[in-house]
Amino acid sequence: MHPRFRPLLLICIFLSSGLSHAADKPADGPVTLRLLSASGFIGAAAAIARDYEKGGAIHFEIIKAPTAGAPLADAFQQKPSPEGFDLVVTDRAAMDRLVAQRRVDPTTLVELGQSFIAMAVKDGAPKPKIDTVNALRDTLMKAESVGYANSPTGMYLSHWLFPHMKLDQNFVLKSEAISAEPVGHAVARGDAQLGFQQLSELKAVPGIDIVGLIPDSVQQMVLYSGAVMNDSSHPKEAQALLQYMKSSEGRAAMQMSGLKPL
Repeated sequence: MHPRFRPLLLICIFLSSGLSHAADKPADGPVTLRLLSASGFIGAAAAIARDYEKGGAIHFEIIKAPTAGAPLADAFQQKPSPEGFDLVVTDRAAMDRLVAQRRVDPTTLVELGQSFIAMAVKDGAPKPKIDTVNALRDTLMKAESVGYANSPTGMYLSHWLFPHMKLDQNFVLKSEAISAEPVGHAVARGDAQLGFQQLSELKAVPGIDIVGLIPDSVQQMVLYSGAVMNDSSHPKEAQALLQYMKSSEGRAAMQMSGLKPL
């Protein structure tokens, strides 16, 4: 696998984008933790939050970090903001950059789970074979339409895997990078016969059947890591949440969401 296609989530947060969030509770109420999460970890984060909030001491806001073409150095405002985040979960390559930028506390960094690329079809549609590279290639060639995420995962597929499989020009014309929504939605509507995205993202979409992971020999793993933000208003509570993510309950939530917990 070409090293330049290491997964990289380019976090792009604009305070003027209109992201709304609930005000923090009074001092005697629950602490509000703001989690900036990569899209592939959103399902796990939501499941963990439901259980963790039952104690009543913590309230969560989970904000999806969109991918973008902006440099990671421009991801956050240069000055501290009252709309800052308490912790972040992102791919390890992006996390390394946040550490270098001194945005996160490196002593709190934990590796949480691995994510892998899967393929889905519309609910009830036949499930073609993709268990070998040859079977996957044959399935792609026969497909009427193919959708993949406009993300580092999709970049790996369109710029490395598909070209190395020597797919013809007809395949290029019938395949499309999807930006405006999860790939699974396009598959559920029938706009794409086959859809490729991280398993944890596909599992969150109704109306589709997941065929399985692409073969190990051409698979690309994304490693998700978490850390406390240096300007967090609640660093102790944020670190406690990260430790909970590593507990048996947190690991079970990650596994149910399609991740492989570490």
